[in-house]
Amino acid sequence: MTIQAAVDILRQTVWTSFVLVSPILSAAIAIGLAVSILQTVTSIQEQTLAFVPKLIGVGVVVVGISGWMLKTLVEFTLQIFQQMASLG
Repeated sequence: MTIQAAVDILRQTVWTSFVLVSPILSAAIAIGLAVSILQTVTSIQEQTLAFVPKLIGVGVVVVGISGWMLKTLVEFTLQIFQQMASLG
């Protein structure tokens, strides 16, 4: 395996990880921002108010996109195995 092939596999791995995690992080950021605005407007500073909606929202997003995530991971794994087989 050449250094270029290893770097390419690493690049693909990082990119796939980013693509898989970005919807979850986006949901957490959006829910956190909405809760922060709500807390600022109402002057309620309860810590669980910030945590519970994020937990529920991220759980819903993970359940909703789990099929797509699994499909993406399977395709990535098959692609990596094919690249490794072609390298020797």
